[in-house]
Amino acid sequence: MLFFNENIDKEKYIIAEYYIKSTSNSDLAKCSWNLAIGQSVGNPNIRNQWETEELFENHSCVILSQRENLINQKEGCVKIGFPVINTDWEGDGVSHLLCQLMGGQMDIDTFLSCRLKNIEFPDSVRKFFLGPKFGISGIRKFLNLKEKPLSGAIVKPKTGMSPKILLEMVKELVDGGVDFIKEDEILSNPNFCKIEERVELISNFIAKQKKPVIYAVCINGDHEHILKRVDLVNSLGGNAVHVNFWSGLGVYNSIRKKNLPIFLHFQKSGDKVITDKRHHFGIDWYVICKLAGMMGVDTIHAGMWGGYLSDDENDLRKAIDVLHDQNVMPALSCGMHPGLVQANIRQFGSNFIANVGGAIHGHPGGTLSGAMAMRQAIDKNHGPEYNQAITKWGLTK
Repeated sequence: MLFFNENIDKEKYIIAEYYIKSTSNSDLAKCSWNLAIGQSVGNPNIRNQWETEELFENHSCVILSQRENLINQKEGCVKIGFPVINTDWEGDGVSHLLCQLMGGQMDIDTFLSCRLKNIEFPDSVRKFFLGPKFGISGIRKFLNLKEKPLSGAIVKPKTGMSPKILLEMVKELVDGGVDFIKEDEILSNPNFCKIEERVELISNFIAKQKKPVIYAVCINGDHEHILKRVDLVNSLGGNAVHVNFWSGLGVYNSIRKKNLPIFLHFQKSGDKVITDKRHHFGIDWYVICKLAGMMGVDTIHAGMWGGYLSDDENDLRKAIDVLHDQNVMPALSCGMHPGLVQANIRQFGSNFIANVGGAIHGHPGGTLSGAMAMRQAIDKNHGPEYNQAITKWGLTK
């Protein structure tokens, strides 16, 4: 019997909550059955000689709702329990988990839409995930910053610069007072700006500064190369790496398991392919944030309010709360500028990175002045650079 109430041994299951809409010839009962069977033991409708009662008992998903409550219902939330035993948590990890959670049900014509809304993990699974090595507390300790948001900067142009030109930019950003510098996700490892060349130059410079700075090197690529690149960054004295969503969620877990003294940044550009609420099939951004925290990222591009990306306030606040609960520092980026800093503090508190690209490098006075303007906005110590920025981009009150 696959239909249960919630009185199951939750240590034996991952509980996934879905919002499902069924097609006209189906209902939630049928969709739930198709998902539970199809994403565990076999074909939803055809049984075979190898499917023993013991196999079903141990390996089939369960539906945490009575069948009669789902019959004739066309849409609503359903919770499905996925047996912990079906996964090698040391090796299969998040990659295989997502294959189970968001896989074959999308090939079944009883589903009009299916969104993964939440996941609950038992302690028997959580123990395989390390969480952030540093997180909010470790970042603030490293930077010696107690309360204010971090002043973050993004390398622009995104690509095309030589290591020496990039170093000159970094010098201006550091002189302007930034705490966190992130290479753009487009950079990675092109021949004209190889990781081994630029990291050595920049890490040597940062190591000589009185003020600590986190510099996140973009190491996007296939997993084999990412894991080699994080070792390379560490060997050259780098203190952080940046990996984009498209490199695969499981790679964050693999990097964290190396247990290197490296800050790990999750960059989200591209996530809306699966997180946008307008899609019929997808995963809510909060779920990705929960997974990211479990896998051990220290910082993550959480979204933005008031910029050229302006997320719904409540949605962004929920994502930030999920991250804070896991000691992960959210970065607010995509149109951040000095005139938005205090408004975002009022909305979301001070535990975030104000991450800026265009409004630093596009400042009328150039990159140094742009970095100074952001520092002044965070410190509320306004000078001519801040005033120039407000004249250009405005002030949100």
